Amino acid sequence: MTGVLSIGLAGSVDHGLLRALGPRLEGAGFRSLWLNDNPAGDALAGLAVVAEVTSTLTLATGVLPFDRRPAPEIVASIEHHRLPLDRLVVGVGSGGGSRVGAVAQGIAHLQGALDTTIVLGALGPQMRSLGARMAEGLLFSWLSPEAAATAVSDSRQAAEEVGRTYPWTMLYARTAVDLDARAHLDEETARYAGYPSYAANFARLGLAPTDTTIGPDDVGSRVDSYLDVVDELVLRAISRSGTLDEILRFVEHPELAERLRTTG
Repeated sequence: MTGVLSIGLAGSVDHGLLRALGPRLEGAGFRSLWLNDNPAGDALAGLAVVAEVTSTLTLATGVLPFDRRPAPEIVASIEHHRLPLDRLVVGVGSGGGSRVGAVAQGIAHLQGALDTTIVLGALGPQMRSLGARMAEGLLFSWLSPEAAATAVSDSRQAAEEVGRTYPWTMLYARTAVDLDARAHLDEETARYAGYPSYAANFARLGLAPTDTTIGPDDVGSRVDSYLDVVDELVLRAISRSGTLDEILRFVEHPELAERLRTTG
């Protein structure tokens, strides 16, 4: 295993829960907390809460979509929340309507305005190539370990072709460790499989959506398979109700605790 472990949650998670959870994640040895931004939850606002109660945990967005959150607005929000740039990872993506050129312009704007790490959420080959050429890292999602290995190889080759160092590669994997969360994992997987862009991704790669998730029956082996090919595995924690106790059971799962000791 060569990669490190991080954890991902919804941007809509209650801020009181985030305040209680942040120090536990830091103490457990997770590299980063990723909050996925959505209309119901501002990832940057949530990370600002976590920043107040942690000192070493990396704070990451996965991802801020340019079609809904233009680059100047992202910069303004980061400055408003006084997020620590030395441990902030700004994950961005195209969203539903941004073309490659517009995404490139957005990345360039952020790099000119912020002294922090910019990574690109890259579902398809065009965005992977762009991220390899411009961003400090690439965030993959909905890939099997085998497909992730191919994506990493292709991205590093694209970076080499323009004389750049290898980008940091991350993969966002929906994960359930409790048996009673299995149905919720299946529901989320089916929901994403119904979106045209994700359906096209699965079809292009010849993957079943369930090939790209980690379930309670194979946590250890699946985590190991991903850690062998990416620099950072982000476990998007799926639980039954999203309570603090459920998330802490996820954080303290024996298989994950063992990997944290090994990768830390």
